[in-house]
Amino acid sequence: MSFDYLPYMRENHLPHMWCPGCGIGVVVKSVIRSFDELGWEQKDIAFVSGIGCTSRAPGYLNVNTLHTTHGRAISFATGIKMHRPDKHVVVISGDGDATAIGGNHLIHAARRNIDITVIVNNNNIYGMTGGQYSPTTPLGAKAATAPYGNLEPSFDLAKLLIGAGASYVARGHVGNGRQLAKFIKDGFAHNGFSFIEVVSNCHTQFGRRNKMADPMNMVKWISDRATPLKKFDEMSDSEQEKHFPVGVLHKDESRPEYTDTYSNLISSLQDKA
Repeated sequence: MSFDYLPYMRENHLPHMWCPGCGIGVVVKSVIRSFDELGWEQKDIAFVSGIGCTSRAPGYLNVNTLHTTHGRAISFATGIKMHRPDKHVVVISGDGDATAIGGNHLIHAARRNIDITVIVNNNNIYGMTGGQYSPTTPLGAKAATAPYGNLEPSFDLAKLLIGAGASYVARGHVGNGRQLAKFIKDGFAHNGFSFIEVVSNCHTQFGRRNKMADPMNMVKWISDRATPLKKFDEMSDSEQEKHFPVGVLHKDESRPEYTDTYSNLISSLQDKA
């Protein structure tokens, strides 16, 4: 089903600043498709980001947007949601911005189960600031700050967020935009903290250093490793090391949402006054 993207775009801000073939475009398109299919009005959406290539996305979307400081997007988004719990609050971020500089905010927002959706474009590197390795850079992969290969094991973001208490966790990839849009739409509709990891390509900073400078080849490399969750669970440990599971990895609708709990507390205190 096709639809008109232009109402959601700030055409006067185009062309965008992303490299040709960058996976962020797939993520943004999936976000807009989800807005449209859910029938969300532009005035009811707050789209928040920090710093980085991914975090430039709010500049191109014709909704309420906030471009904040590095690693602090979730803090700003929490403030918005607490003040206006009736609004749809979405954070878009890169893996470095969200899980390194902003890692503490990420896990505590998940712990609270506040109704915010966080979309992390995981391209395994700091793209905008020079190609430094991030918490998701694979072991042995090269980066500007790891010219001989990364020595640190990487985070499994989905497991991290499930452990922190997120009530909706999904993982998609840029090689399948329609599937990704479904996960994002489901996360938007979920009442609680939603986390969607998007395995993405940065062929400029990560790819060039790791013999994948062509964007299409890098997207194919990602797609070849992406495996439906049920099939992934049936793989041996050695096979799993070469793949990653995609799908809705966790969903819990029984946990109370934070702004609802806060509102109930205020009401109970007012009743006693």
